[in-house]
Amino acid sequence: MKRWALMLIGITMASAPVLVSAQVSLATVVDLAQRNSSAVRLAGADLQRANAALSESRDAYMPNLTFNSGLPAFHDVGFTGGVPSIMGASVQSMVFSVPQNHYIAAARTAVKAATLSLKDAREQVTLDASTAYIELDTVNTELNAARQQEGFADRLVAIEQERAEAGVDPLSDLLQARLTAAELKLKRMHLETRAATLGKELSSLTGLPSASITPDHASIPEIPEVKADQAGHATAAVESARMVALSKQTTARGDQMGGFIPQISFGGIYNRTTTILNNFNEYYNKPIPTNSFSSGFSIQVPLFDMIRSAKARGSAAEALRAKVEAEQAQRQNEIQIATLTGSLRELDTLAEIATLKQQIANEQLKSVLAQMELGNGSVSGPAAQPQLSPKAEQLALIDERQKFQDALDAGLDLSKARLSLLRALGHMEDWLGELHAK
Repeated sequence: MKRWALMLIGITMASAPVLVSAQVSLATVVDLAQRNSSAVRLAGADLQRANAALSESRDAYMPNLTFNSGLPAFHDVGFTGGVPSIMGASVQSMVFSVPQNHYIAAARTAVKAATLSLKDAREQVTLDASTAYIELDTVNTELNAARQQEGFADRLVAIEQERAEAGVDPLSDLLQARLTAAELKLKRMHLETRAATLGKELSSLTGLPSASITPDHASIPEIPEVKADQAGHATAAVESARMVALSKQTTARGDQMGGFIPQISFGGIYNRTTTILNNFNEYYNKPIPTNSFSSGFSIQVPLFDMIRSAKARGSAAEALRAKVEAEQAQRQNEIQIATLTGSLRELDTLAEIATLKQQIANEQLKSVLAQMELGNGSVSGPAAQPQLSPKAEQLALIDERQKFQDALDAGLDLSKARLSLLRALGHMEDWLGELHAK
């Protein structure tokens, strides 16, 4: 047993680094986030409750059977007025009720609302997980570039140190190089903090250890481009609010009709009587029958019921409130679409500008490297350009890496805006399809 235990521990320890360094695809992260999300579980519980309420409203027409049994503790003395039964059963069910039919319809609509609310919770988790995953992938790429920048900055400081000691450059150039190195160090620390925060966020969403979440860039599909003028679907949140309003309106209608429409119910009672510990037979001309059964229909005709009228007014107020909330949700979604559309146009242009700046910096870097390798050409004399120093090379490398990170930031902002617009237009199913296809 000890040998087996040691082998198991060894295998676990040997596989631990593999698990830590393993990449997790975006589709896996989204699936785990949907399963682990507390919002999704709460929405699922609301759906179960809505289904239970629907069953409860429908079961009013199902017979309700009740069994009871009991024996007297002491011998009865005199005529108590009750029927001495050793056991009994009763059955009850509703036969006709127009308000109850409205309550059943309201419960069905409430189930639809809960289903849409669950869908909305899943879509929100999908958006949160996708955004955090894409941002972590971008931050990791920027972090690699920032570390490269730090290396270039350290090399720049060393060059300026030598040039300052040789009297070629003033001390201010050395201080400026140190300032640049310190700023790049701070930026790298900020990116490390951001990466750790995003790892914790994804860990909270998926339930995975934060150290084991390494994004796989190849698993991120291209975000579908949608525009506000395209035909969009109503979001699950808006549709859920509409269903809630419709459910409350139907309930209010049932409460209102319950004040003037009769209700018919059926009932039956069976009793098995006993003469143990009592002398009831002394008070009747004939012995009490052993078995007794009765049944009938109960018709309730509402004539004057202030409690029911007050309940109907309260239900009508709740229905009005739900209707206003649904209209408000629709307006807020329309405002969000308009805001995202305007931001998307600006972010698209900013991303294009950042990409062009990166390309320019890359070309400038190539030119500097070529001049460093080949010199300033064969031109000599006063009009000849001075030979570039290693300082210019490091500055060009730092600038190219900075423009690269700026382009990544612009692309990240554009991706976030596109995902948010997808959700506002009700096209998150398209994004989920892209994930599973990837």
